[in-house]
Amino acid sequence: MIEFVDNVLNRITMYRLVLYYLIFLLGAAIVLASVGLLGYDPFAILLTIGVLLAVTSITNWVFAKVWGVPANAESTYISALILALIITPLQSPHDLWFLGWAAVWAMASKFIVAIDKKHLFNPVAFAVALTYLTINQSASWWVGSASMLPFVLIGGVLVVRKIQRSALVWSFLLTALATALTFSLLNGDDFFAAIQKIAVLSPLFLFAFIILTEPLTTPPTRRLQIVYGALVGFLFTPQIHLGSFYTTPEIAVLLGNIFSFIVSPKTTLILTLKKKVQLTPDIYDFIFTPNRQVAFAPGQYMEWTLGHDDPDSRGNRRYFTLSSSPTEDTLRLGVKFYPQSSTFKQAMLSMDANHEIVASQLAGEFVLPRDPNQKCVFIAGGIGITPFRSMIKYLLDTRQRRPIVLFYANKTVNDLVYVDVFERARQELGITTVYTVTDTRHVPSWWKGKTGRISPQMIRTQVPDYMNCVFYLSGPKSMVDSFQALLEQLHVKETNIKTDFFPGLM
Repeated sequence: MIEFVDNVLNRITMYRLVLYYLIFLLGAAIVLASVGLLGYDPFAILLTIGVLLAVTSITNWVFAKVWGVPANAESTYISALILALIITPLQSPHDLWFLGWAAVWAMASKFIVAIDKKHLFNPVAFAVALTYLTINQSASWWVGSASMLPFVLIGGVLVVRKIQRSALVWSFLLTALATALTFSLLNGDDFFAAIQKIAVLSPLFLFAFIILTEPLTTPPTRRLQIVYGALVGFLFTPQIHLGSFYTTPEIAVLLGNIFSFIVSPKTTLILTLKKKVQLTPDIYDFIFTPNRQVAFAPGQYMEWTLGHDDPDSRGNRRYFTLSSSPTEDTLRLGVKFYPQSSTFKQAMLSMDANHEIVASQLAGEFVLPRDPNQKCVFIAGGIGITPFRSMIKYLLDTRQRRPIVLFYANKTVNDLVYVDVFERARQELGITTVYTVTDTRHVPSWWKGKTGRISPQMIRTQVPDYMNCVFYLSGPKSMVDSFQALLEQLHVKETNIKTDFFPGLM
């Protein structure tokens, strides 16, 4: 069942999954309101959604035109639907002003309150905080109710699994619960009533799943995400105040956003396609010239936005690991194309020289260990080879010798890429690459590499001291899962296994 869920999640972008989740929640709310389990008029909820979608769409389109950047429809819809879940549904015509004002600022803040084209604050949190300061109306966070909780949990777990932010979410939840319960006990409140208040009758979980994890305003590494989650969790607690000033959910995340900005790399690039090189029948190297130099660690990834007409359900944003080294003047992506690729990849494949694409949100901890003497085993399947090209090219350019063995599995010999880099690393740095092809029916007579899947015996033979190694796994999700199962057979400790962030989108 888990494998089936993961396969489904792998075919949906993070943003599209969040959008479906929010639609699901509002649909559930309308049904609950229709049967009297929510104290709102279902038609008022529908009207609220319509107003917010209209205002956010128009505002986002206008600002995108003025700023000259691609308009992201998914982001617009997500912001509108979040607002619909936290602002009380329309009660009177006077409330239209509140809805419109919040919707305008949710979109405007992405452009106006931004540094280097990267917005500083969570747009929804900024909007509802500003409405309180300017027109004295605030979000009710009405989604925090017992009747909505099961629906919030069902979809929220899938979102967190998809975006791989479980450490962030757990850090926030545990800190918020512990802080709230501590204050409640000190005040002599009933323990179970306190738990119900914070966990059932508050927006705790939706806040954790959606607001807290908004990608562009969270730190890039797991350690910093844990700190960020704990900080926001502490501030989320209703009892936290400075004099007469009490924190609210939106204030908590805005203060957390400031921390995130301080500790995060400030990177938004406009890249121009220099050339496109076909490496295999279905793999291309895209080589871009950035508008400025960017510092990154070999193996990190970025979010790429490519504006194109009529994007499909997977949207106009993707995560790709950089296959270039920080020592190179260009940024390089190795991309695999499928027979029925997404509209994003179709647009990417049709790019000509001088075509532009936007890259942002540099992140990832799939990087070389700090200790240069730590022996590493790289295991790549298919296009999962890209981070290893980045790392090994970096070692070549900086003349660093590290104890590394690379296992590189492909279906056929024709699927191999970046062999020139790995062969040079073998000659100059002593890095061993073990090539294997899994389609044993079409192995050419000249092939001197391995055949069949990477097996425990193959690893034992090539790396006798594998128990002292750190393993790096990269490739499509199903392939990485099989690699992890293989390492379990070898009794490799979980702490010695690193996996790349690989959405596996077509």
